[in-house]
Amino acid sequence: MKFNVQSDGFSIITGVIDAAVRENLLSVLGPIFGAGRRGLLGSPPIAAWAHSESMTQWVRPHLSGEPRPVRAIYFDKSPDSNWRVDWHQDLTLALGHQVEVPGFGLWSVKDGIPHVQPPVELLEEMLTVRVHLDEADESNGALRVLPGTQDLGRLTAVRIQELRGKIDEHLCAVSAGDAVLMRPLLLHASNRSTSVGRRRVLHIEYAGFALPPALKWHAAA
Repeated sequence: MKFNVQSDGFSIITGVIDAAVRENLLSVLGPIFGAGRRGLLGSPPIAAWAHSESMTQWVRPHLSGEPRPVRAIYFDKSPDSNWRVDWHQDLTLALGHQVEVPGFGLWSVKDGIPHVQPPVELLEEMLTVRVHLDEADESNGALRVLPGTQDLGRLTAVRIQELRGKIDEHLCAVSAGDAVLMRPLLLHASNRSTSVGRRRVLHIEYAGFALPPALKWHAAA
């Protein structure tokens, strides 16, 4: 079954990177300790690759403005570092400093970086690219999504539970080198891995809008 970003909130693109690019990314990313590592746009090779046409070409058709990478996270789910993620939406932006601006609230700090929830209209102008560096399937905790939920705004815990009972979930099983494009407001989750293998993902968030003048993106998010 074919899914698309506009109607379903996600799509799967095969062969976004080849074996050589995959090995180069793994070399640049290096070893990881724990579940993941934030702040990867602070790495010049990762930032250059995230800005490159080879990546932005997949994002540009889904945003009203020129895509800008604003946050990159490396996840490594393995037998030594394993976790479950409950159903949720991605609701925050990584910014340089905290400034009170109408419509932006619920500030928090993650790994020393200020994060804020922006207006829903801005989240709708974002797209995440999850580049898979390993095969992902049901056994190693592949992404699960509820198609169509990206258009329902910011959801309460009660509403999320209601939607789980109404919408059939889809497991995003992919090969190494494939990518999942996903709206941040799409409900998504993942199970713990039961595999002896790894599930490494480079998660890059793109924005198609400019922030209010008082706010700045975190340069090394």
